[in-house]
Amino acid sequence: MKTRHFVLPLMVLLAACRQEPQDVAEAGEAYPALWEITDETGALEGWLFGTVHALPEELDWRSDRFDRIEDDADLLVVEVSGLDDRSALEAQFQALATDRRPLPPVTDRLGPVERERLRRLLKRNDMAANALDGLETWAAALALAQFGRIHPAEYGADKVLLGDFASREIFELEGAGPQLAIFDRLPEEDQRDLLVSVLEEVDRAPSERPDLALIWSRGDLDRLEEITGEGMLADPELRDALLVERNRTWAAQIENLLTAAPKPLIAVGAGHLLGPDGVPALLEARGYRVRRIQ
Repeated sequence: MKTRHFVLPLMVLLAACRQEPQDVAEAGEAYPALWEITDETGALEGWLFGTVHALPEELDWRSDRFDRIEDDADLLVVEVSGLDDRSALEAQFQALATDRRPLPPVTDRLGPVERERLRRLLKRNDMAANALDGLETWAAALALAQFGRIHPAEYGADKVLLGDFASREIFELEGAGPQLAIFDRLPEEDQRDLLVSVLEEVDRAPSERPDLALIWSRGDLDRLEEITGEGMLADPELRDALLVERNRTWAAQIENLLTAAPKPLIAVGAGHLLGPDGVPALLEARGYRVRRIQ
C-alpha cells in the first residue's frame, strides 16, 4: 500500500477534522494571534505566533507589524522543518505505520457504528474496503484524517514562514519522526479512541464544521480554545499525549533558546498557545512575561 498523501504532521491531523470552508472575505483584515516574550526586566526576548497548518491560498494573513517582527527575528522555531521533503516523511511513516505482528483488519478494531462510518468513508473516496488493513490503528486514523481537510497544507502559515527563513537559521522543536512516534507509543486502546474520533469528525455534515482558518485569521482565541477542547482532544489521555506533554517539553526547549542571544520567532500550531496548559502560560510560570500584541 502506498503511503503518499497519508503523511501529515501531527497538528495538521488535529486541524484536518475541524474545517469547512467559508468565504475568506468574511474575515476582513486578518490579525492572527501574536505574542511578545520579555524577561523580568522587560527586555524583549522573542515572539510567539500561533499558526494554522492548512490555509486557503487567497487568505492574506500577514500584517505590517508581523512583517517587521519577521525581519527582526534572528531565527525561526517550528514544530517540523522538513515539510517539503515528502520522501523523508513517507519513509518515516513507513517505518512506524506497520507492525511485524499480524494485525486484525481495521474493521475488526471498531464497533458496529464506527465500522459503518469507515465503510461509507472509504466508498465515498473510492478506496477498497481493505485499503487500510496492515496499518497500525493510529496510522489508519492519520490516513483517514486527510478526508476532513478542506484547505491545502501548501499555504499553511508554517510552510510560508519556512520559505521566508530559507536563508536564515531554523530550529526544529520535534521533527516529523518524533511526531509520528507520539502516535506509535499510544496504547492500543488510545489509538482506537483516536480512530473513532477521526471517523466521527470526518463524517460530520459540512454545516457542522467550523472554519478553523477563518477563526484563526480573526485572532479569536476563545473560539480556538473551545475547538481545541473538542473531538479527539476532549479525550483526557489523547489530550495529554498530543498536546499537554508536548507543550511542557517545548517550554523547556524554548526557555533554553531564550537564554541565548538570538531573538526567535516561535511559530507553532495555535492550539499549543491556549489556556493554562499552553506554551505562553508555561513560559510565564518560568518567569517570563508573555503579552499578546494587539
